[in-house]
Amino acid sequence: QVQLVESGGGLVQPGGSLRLSCAASGSLFSVNAMGWYRQAPGKERDLVAGITRGGSTNYADSVKGRFTISRDNAKNTAYLQMNSLKPEDTAVYYCNANIYDRRGVPDDYWGQGTQVTVSS
Repeated sequence: QVQLVESGGGLVQPGGSLRLSCAASGSLFSVNAMGWYRQAPGKERDLVAGITRGGSTNYADSVKGRFTISRDNAKNTAYLQMNSLKPEDTAVYYCNANIYDRRGVPDDYWGQGTQVTVSS
């Protein structure tokens, strides 16, 4: 069984920073693309940033220049460094990963979500 475990959310003032982590564990063979999504109350879940196994990245326009996604393939972990946070960044942040399990079967997995609140 494969699991994604997120950490690092919390309450921060506008202009502050947070770093989210997402670790994949369990019966996995290879972690391919990873990404961070967010969902605010009453809104759809949207892509924030994605990263391939090779390190290519893409970002939502609303976070370009403020957020940075990275990963450590040896640890099967992705990170989201969030700087210059704004109240509109408030949401539940979810990690997503495309993972081959030990049977060689690929599938998409989601973390449990971590709350990020930006407020003074």
